[in-house]
This record gives sequence, structure tokens and C-alpha cells, in this order.
Amino acid sequence: MNKNYSHDGFMKWHLSILFIAITFFGCKKETKNTDINYAYIGGEIINPNTNFIILSKDEAIIDTIKLDGRNRFLYKVDNLNEGIYTFRHGGEYQMLLLEPQDSILFRLNTLDFDESLVYTGIGDKKNNYLINDFLENEKEEKHILKLCQLKPLTYQKHIDSIKDTKVAAFNSFKKKYKTSPLFEKIAQANIDYSYYSSKEVYPFIHYGKNKAAILKTLPADFYDYRKDINYNDVFLSHYHNYNLFLRNYFKNLSLSVHGDHSNDEAFNRNSLCYNLDRLKLIDSLVTNTSIKDELLYYFTIDYISKSKDAEHNDKLLKSYLTKSSSEKGKTMMENYTKSLNSLKEGSKLPEIDVVDYNNNELKINSLIKSPTVISFWSHTYYQHFKESHYKLKELKVKYPEINFISINIDDYEIDKSKKLLSGHGFDSKNEYKFKNLKLANETLAIYPLTKTILIDKNRDIVNSNTNIFSIKFEEEVLGLINR
Repeated sequence: MNKNYSHDGFMKWHLSILFIAITFFGCKKETKNTDINYAYIGGEIINPNTNFIILSKDEAIIDTIKLDGRNRFLYKVDNLNEGIYTFRHGGEYQMLLLEPQDSILFRLNTLDFDESLVYTGIGDKKNNYLINDFLENEKEEKHILKLCQLKPLTYQKHIDSIKDTKVAAFNSFKKKYKTSPLFEKIAQANIDYSYYSSKEVYPFIHYGKNKAAILKTLPADFYDYRKDINYNDVFLSHYHNYNLFLRNYFKNLSLSVHGDHSNDEAFNRNSLCYNLDRLKLIDSLVTNTSIKDELLYYFTIDYISKSKDAEHNDKLLKSYLTKSSSEKGKTMMENYTKSLNSLKEGSKLPEIDVVDYNNNELKINSLIKSPTVISFWSHTYYQHFKESHYKLKELKVKYPEINFISINIDDYEIDKSKKLLSGHGFDSKNEYKFKNLKLANETLAIYPLTKTILIDKNRDIVNSNTNIFSIKFEEEVLGLINR
């Protein structure tokens, strides 16, 4: 807990807000205004990345809410459209359910965003249930990956047991607390789609390389639930479990379609043919424009970001452009693909301006005088920040011949990054920020964040998209030294 803020202090503040709210509503009653279509949201941000949060619903921004001098805020949502709302802060986001007359407060620490989030106030029980369910699902997804190595019937028994436990907990919650039909619909959908997703991911994650053979071993009723699925559910289109299910479903369904005309015994998820099949399936089965565009974008950028074949990238891009209705998405994808293709092996690293932690502006190529590894990090992905810097610390000792450069990609003042580095005992030497973040992101096609660029002593690109956590990374480093 932050030493400047106690739980008692938070509760006193909470009670003060409620007192103000009660007084306010008392005055409203005197004017005989019977409108109850509102909700309050408030809270405190520990270690804030910015001085505001952004509240939105269904991707439409409702308001930008400023934090006060103590990093707190209180906001009234008038003309409430009940349902799931999203609040964003410094690149992170989380959801909460707002219904009429809710008065919800939360407190979170940006260094542990989801895990530190706790709700209090009117409407807190349902939201704490949903956030705990979200966190449990994150753990469950990792557990499912291990279970996928079991035989089909054994696997099904395990995931059936997981679902039964969730249903029992949900029924217990409904007996203990008063719940609304809207909350029950959302909670039940979370349970169902988490279960369905576990079914879809099984053949894809199973260690067997012949996916067609694995599909044939599944019980006849393994996918019976599919006949009742709505692949264009607008209500659920912004929900994590539903979107995860759709992604896993199209990965899995594409296996069957691809297998019908592929002679490969070992499945290759990076096959252009497989990825083209997947885009075709999405285009044929999803009619809702926003859901279709999101799926098309997700799978296209996932493929292109990992591919080093410019010709294949262009073919998948062409397929994406003919199917997507999002002009913004199409422009972003074209620019990303163009940038990525320009970073092919043997090319020169584009000239980008960076700033060191003494505020000196430098050309990035002026830093490359020996074999170089360039990696990136962000405050938003705190765990990656820590793990990548510990990994780099280890690599610097093992490979003194290599120049390791680390660049922060946040749009914040340099002092914040410097403070985070020093607070964890990391040296700011060879640490930089971009002078023009937007231009640098586009030019270097920085996606995903784990992307690492290898440059030889002649300033030629050796690999524009590797990963310091890859099991092959140190082999690549040795190759870089010996060039």
C-alpha cells in the first residue's frame, strides 16, 4: 500500500463522497426531479502516468476526466446507457459495469494495474466479481495450455470441471447478493465463452503436428455448441471472453479448411495459404462490420509482424484490403507493411532522432559502431519492462562485444522513464527515447513491443523482428558477432 495513503483515508473519502451525493440527491428530490438515470464513478490512481483518465463506452469516448492534486477524481455519468464502460489510463484499460444509481469508487496502482484494482461503493459487488473473474481467466488460460496435451476425453473432463466450479460460484453469488438481469447475462456469457474458447484452442495447442489427425480423434459432440453461437453479437463485441473465443474459433476452423487442400503433414501456422484461408472464412461468416474488421486486422497484423517475406506480406495485405471496411485500419496496415518490408535483411536502419537521458539529441545510426541489439519498452507493460531489463543485464555480461540499446516508446517526459529505471537499479546508459514518437513507431514498425532489431557493425539490418526471450536469440547474437 502506498505509504501516503491508508485504507482508512480512502474509506473516509468514500464516505465523504456518499454524503455529498446524498445531499445532492436530497436537493434534487425537493425539486421533484425523479430522474434516476445516472451513475457516479470516482477513484484514486497511484503512480499515475498522466493527469487524466478516459471514460468510454463501445469505443465512443464519453469524457476525459482530470485527476486532482491528489490524483483523485469523481465523475457523474448523466443519461446513463447501462452496460459495460471502459476507463483508460496511460495505455492500460479496464472495464466496469454501470447501472442506474451506481456510485462506484476504485483505487489502483499503475505498476500492477489489474491486480491492484478494487471497487467500493454502490455497485461494487458485481464489479469486483467481474474483475476477479477476469484475473482468474488470465490464470486459467495458462493452465489450459498445459491441459491441451491430454487426450480429448480426459481434457474435456478437466474443462467441464472448471466450468462447473464457475457455475457453482456464480450461483452462490446470486444467492448472497441481489443481481440484475444485465449482470447475470454478462457473467453467464463470460463462463460460456471461456469454456467454448477452451474447446476451440485444443487441437491448435496440442503438441501433435498433424492437426487433421487430432481433429479426427475428437468426440462427435465436441463442438455441438457451435450451432447456437452468434458470430455477430453486437452486445458482446467488446467483451474479452467473446473476442478471445472468436479468435480461437477462426484459428481452429481454418485448420479444417486448410487441411482440405494442404498436403503438409506438419501444420505451419505461418503458412500464407492457411492465413489467407482464415481471412476468407471471417469474410464469409461474420456480417457485423465492426466485429469483422477487428478480426481481419488482428490476424493480418499478427501474420505480417512475424513474416520476413515481403511478397507474402503483400499478398495477405491485398486480401485484407479487399475484405475490410475500415479506412483507418487499411491505412494503418498499408503503412505498417510498407515500413516492415523496408526493414528487410541487408537494408540500412532508417535515420531516427533519439534523446538520451541527459537530453542530448542524437541520430540513431551514430550510436551504432559495433554489432548492436535494439529493444523497446513501455511503462504500460510493467512486467515486460522489468523482465526485459533483467534479461538485457544478463546479456550485456555474456556478450560484451554487443552494443545493447534500449528505447522507451512512451509519450511521457524523460524524467518519468529515468525515475523508473533508477528506481529498479537499471543504468540509464544506452537508454533513449524517440524525439518524434509517432514517426519512429511508423518508420520502425514497432509491433509487437517484444520486437528486437539486430544490426551488424556495418549498420546493416540482420533481423528486424526477433525477441530477446526467444530460445534462438543467443544463437542469433553469436551469429551477429561472427559476421
